[in-house]
Amino acid sequence: MKALLITRDSLLNAEIASQGAARVPPLTLVATRASLREALDRLVSDAPALVIVDASDFEPSEADQLERLSKHYPGASFMLLTREHQQDLLIRAMRAGVREVLQLPLVHRAFHEAMDRVAASVGVTSMHDGKVLAFISCKGGSGATFISTNFSYALATLVDKKVLLIDLHGQFGDATLYVSDQKAAMTLSDVCGQIARLDAAFLASCLVHITPGFGILAAADDPTRAVDLKADHMDAILRVARQNYDYIVLDVGRQIDAISLRALDSADAIYPVLQLGLPDIRDGRRLLDIFRSLGYPIENTRLIVNRYEKGGKLRLQDLQSALGAEVLHTIPNDYLAVTDSVNQGVPALQLSRSAPISRSLTELVELITARRLPENKGLFDRLFGRGDHDQ
Repeated sequence: MKALLITRDSLLNAEIASQGAARVPPLTLVATRASLREALDRLVSDAPALVIVDASDFEPSEADQLERLSKHYPGASFMLLTREHQQDLLIRAMRAGVREVLQLPLVHRAFHEAMDRVAASVGVTSMHDGKVLAFISCKGGSGATFISTNFSYALATLVDKKVLLIDLHGQFGDATLYVSDQKAAMTLSDVCGQIARLDAAFLASCLVHITPGFGILAAADDPTRAVDLKADHMDAILRVARQNYDYIVLDVGRQIDAISLRALDSADAIYPVLQLGLPDIRDGRRLLDIFRSLGYPIENTRLIVNRYEKGGKLRLQDLQSALGAEVLHTIPNDYLAVTDSVNQGVPALQLSRSAPISRSLTELVELITARRLPENKGLFDRLFGRGDHDQ
């Protein structure tokens, strides 16, 4: 979508250009004018679909110029940015055809919501809408980080999807260590500190790339920097991520704070991870009670039971009855394969093609994507280029 921006504020100009570039399809500033008078004197030959007007220092007389400009671009939508609600100006703006009025300083979430409405009104829709999947621990040590990282690798590898994992652990996040020996050059805090620059290219440059189709946005390695994160930052990151990745996997950890709540609010599905023990069930019940109080649909919350062994005194149906939620999948207690994977920083699927944990992760990919994968043996042979006799 092409836009004309009218502002004297170079920082606002750069901010809107950056936010526009992060959209899919992008919002392109075809021209910038310093005032309505200049916009009238220097009309854009290629008529814009959107005219954004910074009215923060408007004079009352300029309302007439706004009406005249709207007649020059009858097919354009008009968006007004203002620092104060001026009743007379707003009335004149509505008469001129302005349908979107936003407060300055610009709130990115509000800007993109307004842009979505403008895009829908002119028949422009997003070309991509990735799914957000949140993995959250019911109790410390449940294995949610191992599952989220290894599931992401399996998803990118087996289904050939573009996957982004965001490590939301507020302190000492270490998701990258589970699948790589690379050190993150940029972290979630760094992205939030430069949020005005956020677009697809900048986000990709901040990731630890495990494979061409799988990258991780690492958590801050300094716990004191977590205070820089804001809920609006998460909105902006997820907006760009949805438009550029097939799946966004969130490793939420255990904390429930403004950042994790905003992320969970955006999730298409939430997977609490727990083990089949009374402490996990107790904490799982508390977590699900929080989700219910927040209005999260119970059908979007499905349990994953880790280190599951058949024949125990606690049964899966007991767990489902106690928590009022469905068990989506069980992960076997494959201790040796998991330990080898974690200690080497190599995905379990890459390290051992025939291990029970690898087969279970493949099944999880099938369940979540609703896609039947080829038989394991043939698939793994194609991935690794060798047969069972090579082990």
